[in-house]
Amino acid sequence: MFGLLDLLQLLMSALIILPLVTVIRESGYYFTSMLLGAKNKKLIVGSGPKLFAAQTIEVRRYFFMFSWMEYEELNPKKRFWHGVIYASPILSCGIIAVAFNSMLAASILPNNMFWSTFMFYIFYFMLFDIIPVYLPDGQPTNGRAIFDLIKHGERSDFLKSNDGDKQSEDDNRSHTDAQEETMKNRDKDRREMDNHANPDEDDHSSNGYTKEQKETIKHSDRKQKQFKDHSRKKKE
Repeated sequence: MFGLLDLLQLLMSALIILPLVTVIRESGYYFTSMLLGAKNKKLIVGSGPKLFAAQTIEVRRYFFMFSWMEYEELNPKKRFWHGVIYASPILSCGIIAVAFNSMLAASILPNNMFWSTFMFYIFYFMLFDIIPVYLPDGQPTNGRAIFDLIKHGERSDFLKSNDGDKQSEDDNRSHTDAQEETMKNRDKDRREMDNHANPDEDDHSSNGYTKEQKETIKHSDRKQKQFKDHSRKKKE
């Protein structure tokens, strides 16, 4: 039965614990990119319109829903260092999880609802990062990116550039067949959604969206463009 205590736990999880754990996860990217000489670092917490910003941190209105880390190309461009970047959020969550779990075991921290929920979410984020799968937009989880880096010797966290007249068809595709299939399904779902939402419109790109929805999409498109600009550097 879902009672008042469960409702309070849900609100605490959504508004406090989830943003806290996402910041811990993204801080792995932040500090690792700082050590590796990345410039123009920016930690973004949440989605939708910007709520406030302070130097390298930006908080969006829906701060409990999403987060990501932006940075320019790393100083060392070897594939190994990109593997370190992929592993950094797993390590940041893992270090915090082990440290706080040890303090709970030693009764340094009280074993209450807050800390048990916190431990659940931080281990959940670690599991989500480690599972080697592709997301609906074709981007790999960090575990999958590490797997592809080891197995194929190349990065799969970007679509290869279309620049150059003599590139083969394989040079203009994402790295693995599974990644291609994931992106095809994503595009198919997007077309079907547009056709359902705007059956009488030829141009679906600007119709059927609220002002806030358009702003959220704009931020998402900007993030993807910045990610691709960062990722599409030629490997050494």
